[in-house]
Amino acid sequence: MSGAEFLTSLEIGLIYGVVAVGIFLTFRIIDFPDLTCDGSFTCGAATAAVALKAGFSPIIALLLAGSAGGIAGFTTGILHIKFRVTNLLAGILVAFMLYSINLKIMGGIPNITLMSEPTLFSGGRSLMVLILLMVAIASLVSYLLMTDFGLALRSIGYNQKLAKIMGVSVGSMTIIGLSLSNALIGLGGGLYCQHQSFCDVSLGIGTVIIGLAAVMIGEKLLPFRSLPISIFACFAGSIIYRLLIALALHSEWLGLETSDLNLLTGLAILGIMSLPKVKGATRHA
Repeated sequence: MSGAEFLTSLEIGLIYGVVAVGIFLTFRIIDFPDLTCDGSFTCGAATAAVALKAGFSPIIALLLAGSAGGIAGFTTGILHIKFRVTNLLAGILVAFMLYSINLKIMGGIPNITLMSEPTLFSGGRSLMVLILLMVAIASLVSYLLMTDFGLALRSIGYNQKLAKIMGVSVGSMTIIGLSLSNALIGLGGGLYCQHQSFCDVSLGIGTVIIGLAAVMIGEKLLPFRSLPISIFACFAGSIIYRLLIALALHSEWLGLETSDLNLLTGLAILGIMSLPKVKGATRHA
């Protein structure tokens, strides 16, 4: 693997680290198995691409991408809380419907190129930009989860009955948690779109698997952790996952091709899940 390929894997790992933090919020913080992310990632990318084509600045395009993802998560929460749709089915339905919505956002065409539009990474220093974003996002999410609001949000993941007794609105917090999670995932989609200078309607396929792999690798790396370290572990896990995939695909003796990526991802997750748990690992403080 060349230096340029290593750098690209590192940058993609940081971008998917944002997605991993979003998945961490649903699967670990509010204990909600959300499958909306496959659609919200593409929704964020499509929104950012259309915004850039319309002449908006890269920052505004990124904010719009996050907002689009947040709306997708909000919709999943409404279906689950207000319409009593089961959590898995609510996420699947929204992701399913988002395919058509994303196509409409993109003007009915399956892909958009951004080769001539300025992006967040046009001036070079992509790695520096992504590191700054990682620190900012990780710090903000960590701070938010340690506030009174964050404690209420985390309580519904620990024990919903106790949270209700303590006066926490479980339904409202679930909707807010899903909105925040998918806003981050949409933001990740917007970053990926600007980094790669293209958007495709099938871009988000497998996002939930990639994000979960990153979360689990991070947890295995840092089993003894505080909440801020857990957030940074999502980025670390995403980077390591990307580097491992890149190394596997560039190992000629393995005879692997790009089409084997899904197989590699599945085997990686199975391998991670089979690792023994470290004794003494504590829950988030």
